[in-house]
Amino acid sequence: MTARTEPEPLAPESILWDVAGDVRLLLSLPAATVLQVAHPAVGAGVDDHSVFRTDPWGRAERSLHSLQLWVYGGDRAVEEGRRLRRLHRNISGTDSHGRPYHALTPAHYAWVHATAYPVFLRAARYLSRPFTPEEERRLYGELLQLGRILGIADRDMPPTPEAFWRYFDAMVAGELERTAVVGELLDPGRPVPAPPGAGPLLRRVWPLLGPAVARLQVFVTAGLLPPTVRDRLGVTWTPRQERRLRGLGAVVRTVFPLLPERLRYLPLARAARSAARRTEAGSGTVRK
Repeated sequence: MTARTEPEPLAPESILWDVAGDVRLLLSLPAATVLQVAHPAVGAGVDDHSVFRTDPWGRAERSLHSLQLWVYGGDRAVEEGRRLRRLHRNISGTDSHGRPYHALTPAHYAWVHATAYPVFLRAARYLSRPFTPEEERRLYGELLQLGRILGIADRDMPPTPEAFWRYFDAMVAGELERTAVVGELLDPGRPVPAPPGAGPLLRRVWPLLGPAVARLQVFVTAGLLPPTVRDRLGVTWTPRQERRLRGLGAVVRTVFPLLPERLRYLPLARAARSAARRTEAGSGTVRK
């Protein structure tokens, strides 16, 4: 029997299977994006090569689909990791400090992946329930496994949660800055076009609805950034804003569990979870 040389896909009993396809992820992903582009090299790469200004909805949809494949795609996850690396091969340039960058530089690529951990923890605290210490450790191990799927070597990621927080603090203090892209993403006045395929009614009300959506997104994004990051990036956060975010979180935590699963999970995640339940039922096992 030939030993498996490719990374193992994430299993249905993993924490990521529960959280990475949860619709509430849509509220937390912008905070991870801000953390990513606060790194000068990553920010320059997005500034120079991304279509986030001209096609924000399309870019978001493609990124979300890719993320779902990493977690729920099974063997397709590894191929998606390869595709991403191919996509980033030619992304290079010079950052705002005149330093050359390349998207696949291990330290840069690993930072993009590493930002998921603090944002998952922050989002859980406000929007669902805080992870226990044991769950935090499990989640970090799963993110290391996910990193292997994406082609990130173990040596390029901190090996433990404790090492991660030392690394994270050093990155915040010594690397992160308010890049041009950070400034744009945290600007509540940034124009947001109507979603592609929007009907006549939505297009009619979008001039009023769009600015409200932008303000809400920036508010939640700022709130889910770790406080040390807000300080580093010059993001104001008041006690009143904190109370508002906690209030929003209380509403989400109350209402969300009452929704049917088809409204609580994104399509690819929902299909994968349903298939896993059918497999377990056929084998006579019961998922806890």
